[in-house]
Amino acid sequence: MLSPDVVRKDFPILGRKVNGKRLVYFDNASTSHKPRQVIDAISDYYRFHNSNVHRAVHTLSAEATEIYDSSHEKTADFIGAERLEEVVFTKNTTESINIVANHFSGVLKKGDEILLTQMEHHSNLVPWLNAAKLSGARVRYAKIEKTGELDIGHLNDIVTKKTRIVAVTHVSNVLGTINPVKEIADIAHDKGALVLADGAQSVPHMPVNVRKLGCDFLAFSAHKMLGPTGLGVLYGRAALLDSLKPFNFGGDMISEVTFEGAKWNELPWKFEAGTPNMAGAAGMSAAIDYLNRLGMDSVFSHGKGITAYAAKRLEEIGGIEVYGPPLSRKGAVISFNLRGVHPHDVSSILDSEGVAIRGGHHCAMPLMGLLGVSGTSRASFYVYNTKGEVDIFIEALKKVAGVMLK
Repeated sequence: MLSPDVVRKDFPILGRKVNGKRLVYFDNASTSHKPRQVIDAISDYYRFHNSNVHRAVHTLSAEATEIYDSSHEKTADFIGAERLEEVVFTKNTTESINIVANHFSGVLKKGDEILLTQMEHHSNLVPWLNAAKLSGARVRYAKIEKTGELDIGHLNDIVTKKTRIVAVTHVSNVLGTINPVKEIADIAHDKGALVLADGAQSVPHMPVNVRKLGCDFLAFSAHKMLGPTGLGVLYGRAALLDSLKPFNFGGDMISEVTFEGAKWNELPWKFEAGTPNMAGAAGMSAAIDYLNRLGMDSVFSHGKGITAYAAKRLEEIGGIEVYGPPLSRKGAVISFNLRGVHPHDVSSILDSEGVAIRGGHHCAMPLMGLLGVSGTSRASFYVYNTKGEVDIFIEALKKVAGVMLK
C-alpha cells in the first residue's frame, strides 16, 4: 500500500509554509509537485551530460542522446505502446492534440464530422473547432447526464459514417468522470472513425494501456505526473503517425534537404523539430521510475480513498453543492461550490489558511454553462496528500462558510 507520509519526504516544496501556515496543496489537476528524484535527474543532466542530441559523435552528445531516446522507450512501456516510434515528445498535452487536429484540418472536408463531448477541456475543443473552420467539417457533441457522466447512448446515436474522429477526455478535469474509452473506441471504429483520448488527468493517476483502451491517439503531460513542465507526449499507432503531416519544420525532423525540398525523418523524430527538451526527458524518466516504484494500482487506490474521505467530510458543511458522478466512477477530483459564494473568494480565503485549491472555469467554459455556474471550486489530490490535510482543508472551508454565509 502507498504511504503518503513516506512519499511526502521526497517532495521538498511540501515542507514550506504559505501565509504562515503549513502548505496543503490540492491543485494537482493543474500541476503536480516534483520529488527530489526528478529534480536531481534534471540537475544531473545539466551538470554532467548537457549536449544536443542526434547531431554529434562526441561523448556528451552520445550520453544526451541515450538519456533522451531511453526516455521515449520508458514512456512507451509505461503506457503499453508497442515501440518507441509510437511516442512523440511535445511541449504539453495541448500541442499533442494540436498535431492531430492540424493534420485533420487539411484532410477533412465538408460533410465530415468531428465528435467531442460536452465535458472537454478547451485544449481538446478549440483545436477541433479550428479544424472544422478550416475544413468545413462539422463538430458534434455527445451529451452528458445530470450525474456528470457521458451519455453513451447519445454518443452511439451520433457516431455515423460521417464521423472521422472522436476526441474525448479519459478523465474530466472538472467532474472527475472516468469515461469508458474502450467502449467509445469500439463504437467509433465500427463506423470507421479514429479515436483520440485526452489522458492529461488519467495517465498520472491510474494504469493506462493504450492497446487495452483501443484509442488511436493519446495525449498527456509530464508535469501532471511528477515530471517537469515543458514536456508532453503524443502516442499514436505507428501507421497513423506515418500518415500525419508535421506542422513544425526544421532541424532533426528531416532526413534529407536539398534546395528544392526535404524528406522527413523516421518516427518519432518526424514531429520533433529543433533542439528538444533533453533535461525534461531526463525528468520524465525519473518521474516514471518513481510512479512505477509506487505502482499505478496503488496510486489509483490512494486517489480514490482520499477523494472518498474528502467527499464524506464535505457533507458536514451546509450549503455545499458537489458536481460530478458517484465516487465509484470518478477520479481524484472534487468540484464544488459554496452556495452564493464565488469560487475565487473561496480559494482566496483558503489560501490565507495555507490551502491551495483551484477556483474558476478550469478551461471548460462550455461545461460551466451546462452546469449553470460561472465556475467551481476544485480540490484535486495526488500521491502525497493525506487525510490529515483533508481535515485542515475542511476546517478552513468551515471558516469560509462562517465568514461568507453570515
